[in-house]
Amino acid sequence: MAVELTDTTPPSSAIPRPDPRNLTSLPQILSSLSDFESQEAELSTSLTDLLAASEPITQSLSRLQSLAPQFDDLLKNASILSHNVSSTAKTAERIGGRVQSLDEEMRRIREAGDRVGQVIDLKSSLTALQSSIEASDWESATRHCARAMSLPSEVISGSFAEFAVPTSESHLPPAQTLQEAREHLLHVFRVNFEQASRSRDSTATSRFFKLFPAIGWEKEGLQAYATFVVDSVRVKAPTSAKTSSPLYFIAALTSLFESIAMIVDQHQPVVEKYYGAGKMKAVAERLLDECDRVVKDVMSRWQEERSITRKISDITNNPPMSSIAAAARRPQAASNQDDELIDPREIDQVIIEMSGMVGRWNLFKKFLLDSFEAPDPTSASLPLDSTASQMVFDEVLVKYYIPLEVWYVRAIIDKAHRLSQPDMTQSATTTTTPDDVFYILKVVLLRLSSTGSLNAVERMAEQLRDILEKDYAVVLKKKMDEVYRSAGTSGQLVRGEKADRENRLAFAVILNDLDVSSSHLERLIRDLLGNGAINQYFLLSQQQLVKDVFASLSSLVTKFRSTSRVGIEQLFNQLIRPKLRTFITEVYRDVSYVLDDDSYSNAECQDLVRKRFIKSWDTLMDDYKDSFTEANFRILFGLVLDTLLRPWERFMMGFKFTELGAIRFDRDLRSVNTYLSSQTAFGDGREKFVRLQQMSTLLNLDSEEDVDEFYNGSGITWKVSLQEARAIAALKI
Repeated sequence: MAVELTDTTPPSSAIPRPDPRNLTSLPQILSSLSDFESQEAELSTSLTDLLAASEPITQSLSRLQSLAPQFDDLLKNASILSHNVSSTAKTAERIGGRVQSLDEEMRRIREAGDRVGQVIDLKSSLTALQSSIEASDWESATRHCARAMSLPSEVISGSFAEFAVPTSESHLPPAQTLQEAREHLLHVFRVNFEQASRSRDSTATSRFFKLFPAIGWEKEGLQAYATFVVDSVRVKAPTSAKTSSPLYFIAALTSLFESIAMIVDQHQPVVEKYYGAGKMKAVAERLLDECDRVVKDVMSRWQEERSITRKISDITNNPPMSSIAAAARRPQAASNQDDELIDPREIDQVIIEMSGMVGRWNLFKKFLLDSFEAPDPTSASLPLDSTASQMVFDEVLVKYYIPLEVWYVRAIIDKAHRLSQPDMTQSATTTTTPDDVFYILKVVLLRLSSTGSLNAVERMAEQLRDILEKDYAVVLKKKMDEVYRSAGTSGQLVRGEKADRENRLAFAVILNDLDVSSSHLERLIRDLLGNGAINQYFLLSQQQLVKDVFASLSSLVTKFRSTSRVGIEQLFNQLIRPKLRTFITEVYRDVSYVLDDDSYSNAECQDLVRKRFIKSWDTLMDDYKDSFTEANFRILFGLVLDTLLRPWERFMMGFKFTELGAIRFDRDLRSVNTYLSSQTAFGDGREKFVRLQQMSTLLNLDSEEDVDEFYNGSGITWKVSLQEARAIAALKI
């Protein structure tokens, strides 16, 4: 057991003391004596501590002494073992050295044997190669050449091979002989492959196509194959087809894209089997070069044949009439517009052709991207976005398709406004305008989605939002403003109730058009998002973006509905609100709720409130109910009730109620509420009558029941305040 020894010298010993021999006075001697006594006491204490700590040390030394015989035995055994192992190790080292020497000699012998065997294989392969070439046995020649090429380069180019392989017939070094044989085979394969390609001999073509990679000519084989397949997809217009046909150019591009797609689909497995994964990509790039050449030629002829530049100039110089001018047109002036400078049907045919051609390209591009999808994200894919074909179609979309489509939509909307006629087949009168406009809009959006171009979808959707707002919603708003303005100018001829009814109907028809437009647009967006064209024409990474763009058109639904609501509020303020000022007063004329048994029975028999309310309501609302769509009538219904109920509540605060009068008031209120609910399918009336119903509840409380207690403990969600509840209860006498 180890014991830590520490410095136990008292701190006072470190203080310097004067020499006793120099002391001269008694105080100095006494002071020095006192210091020595203190030091003596400290040293005694320290010595005592050391003696107390010596016991563990003594015990540890005893235990160590008892282990000494065991250590002596271990030392003796270790010495004997070391002597024995040392002699064995020397013997093993002597034997191991000899074994290592033998192993090295065996390794050199094996290497020499392997090298001799490889050289023999090289010589036999080259000999068999020459024999096969002389016999025109190209498969055997390829096999022997590949066997020779599989040998290590240090063997083929080594000095031993250069000495042992050459013969009197072939005295060149083996590396040079092998290279010349490979070049000769390459020439033979190329010539035979080209001959088989020209003669359309598929068996011979396939035969020589497989031989190129076996002897290291993958690139050359792919070049020869690419030349062959490029020649097979050269598109020539069929002699029977006429360029005037609307399907001519679409068919030409479809034939080109289908030919390339068929080659990729059928040949890609073969190419990758013999040449390796991803090798078809080089062939596809050559095919895309040919595709670019054909696309440029076809699109150039299309532009010339369809006079696209002239059409763009025509629509630029003859834009559709502005929305304000379109709104100011009169139906009788429509006949003057029959002779249109530009036929929209001709523009429509050109747009159909453009969308078809661009759509075919994007379908083809999507197929290629799926076919050559790289398993490794870092590997390069086909450069489809930088091809000349992509640039051509992008130019077609931006320069021709979008301007023509915008003009066409505006022209159709303008024509729909001019030729608008009442549609009497609907329960609520509308015009033909919404059906005409949104039918064309559906055609345009489906056509747009079939292009497969995200850029075109984004640009065109923005244009359509602007067109539908300015050329459609604003025009309908302008027509609403013109209804009563035009009525004022013709007021000298047509007066009174008839004029009011005609203007009201004309206004309602425009409001119905806005409501139908919002419904059409909602359904159109829903159909577009569920249509398979988006998944068919667009890449997976683009599909959600396209859906978001189409969904953004729903902002126009809000625009249509807000315009419709503003119009309904205008109609309400001008025609209905003035009539509501005396509505409640007339209903409750000569009505009292201070009733006894006889007067209650009389009131029950007459039922004046219900009858007067129904008569006044029908007089006020029947024409609107028959002429408005359900959504528009719902807005108007809500406006009427909102305007009516607050004065109704205040009016009832001027009555006094007996117990029977409160019961009668409740019956009147319920009968009115039931009638209003029967007039609509949307059931908004009951919610608006909550405050009046709560007034009735408070009036029908038992006389001994405390209002505050009932208000706080009934669990009813009150719409009236506690102060109002007290005032209502105070009406009861």
